[in-house]
Amino acid sequence: MKEFKYVITDPVGIHARPAGELAKEAKKYKSAITFVKGEKSAKATSLMKLMGMGIVQGDEVTVRIEGEDEDTCAAAIEKFVKEHF
Repeated sequence: MKEFKYVITDPVGIHARPAGELAKEAKKYKSAITFVKGEKSAKATSLMKLMGMGIVQGDEVTVRIEGEDEDTCAAAIEKFVKEHF
């Protein structure tokens, strides 16, 4: 399992357009990608659950990647998150 933490810098947090792009990116990999904030968690491929977490600017999220291509996936998803959130 790979994991990284990230503090959201986007002024509107995780919202529809970039969350949709994230879901599309996540579906390219076999690994499970989970966003965690406090007690809440959501798969990156689940747009509505991800947006329902209410992640706003300044929130710290933990991103967990687990699966057979986790090394490649973790690097790509971390890059995506830093560029879009």
